[in-house]
Amino acid sequence: MSKKIITFGEVLLRLSGQHHERLQQASVFDVVYGGSEANVSVALSQWSNTTSHISVLPDNDLGYAAIHALRKFGVGVESIQLQPGRIGIYLLENGASVRASKVIYDRYDSAFAKLDSSNINWEEILNGADWFHWSGITPAISASAAKACLAAVNAARKLNIKISGDINYRRVLWQYGKSPQEVMPELISYCDVVIGGKTDFENCLGIVPQGEEDPFVSVCKQVTKQFPAAKMFANTVRDTIDASENSLYGIFYAGNKLYTSQVYNLHDIVDRIGSGDAFMAGLIHKLLHSNSLQETIDFATAAAAFKHTIPGDALIATQEEINQLVQGINVGKLLR
Repeated sequence: MSKKIITFGEVLLRLSGQHHERLQQASVFDVVYGGSEANVSVALSQWSNTTSHISVLPDNDLGYAAIHALRKFGVGVESIQLQPGRIGIYLLENGASVRASKVIYDRYDSAFAKLDSSNINWEEILNGADWFHWSGITPAISASAAKACLAAVNAARKLNIKISGDINYRRVLWQYGKSPQEVMPELISYCDVVIGGKTDFENCLGIVPQGEEDPFVSVCKQVTKQFPAAKMFANTVRDTIDASENSLYGIFYAGNKLYTSQVYNLHDIVDRIGSGDAFMAGLIHKLLHSNSLQETIDFATAAAAFKHTIPGDALIATQEEINQLVQGINVGKLLR
């Protein structure tokens, strides 16, 4: 049965050099449109879900191109607003071997950052939805974006819609006079599912592991005590050997039990950007369609691992491909 998921956040123009070039070398850039929350919708739309992304884009050719990029993957764009302004940009230098990857943001004063939250009718947009997803990137962009995000989770709670929040702490984005700990706790208080790691919880909630208990479990218990609505927590654990080789596994805490996925050893990484969004999409999909929490973390982590093989911001993969990776079927083979 198809489920309806609504995501909210900025859609960015991504520019990246070719063939692992440094940004100083690049004379030709690959163009991709994406963004954390939009990437979640793109992945979910390929798995027989109904998705819609809510955003504000400039009323120009770049805004239209971003809308088209979402529409071609089946993401609903009917509630995206167009207004004068600029599109947010980020530039990616894809690292290799011992050279780290690098991101440069150029998104100040974008059309999304200047959105008017009073122009968004959240109860109408969310009517009939099963799930609403936001990330900590949105409230970091501007006061108006934070206000709109708060209005969204408030409406979703009134409509009894499940809410997930990927804390996604980005230090360089908090530039409008508010700190994460002034904004994020209220937003997180509405969430049923929270994604985050040690740095995210410490910077956004001031919560750090205590005692000798597993650090992730310790933090989750503290968050649940402070925010009773939060019942499920997840994150990926990454070991970075170098830019081309990582290992990755997922952890999921719910009902006083910690679930762990298998470890994926990732070699010759194509593009790790968006792997967390693929993980988030996998969690949402399985929480809506499966009763097994172990199956949920297995699918979500496989989705994150698979994303490392796909250039661009979003995961492009079928359910069958992700399930085969979980089962170790057709891994790296030539299929014909």
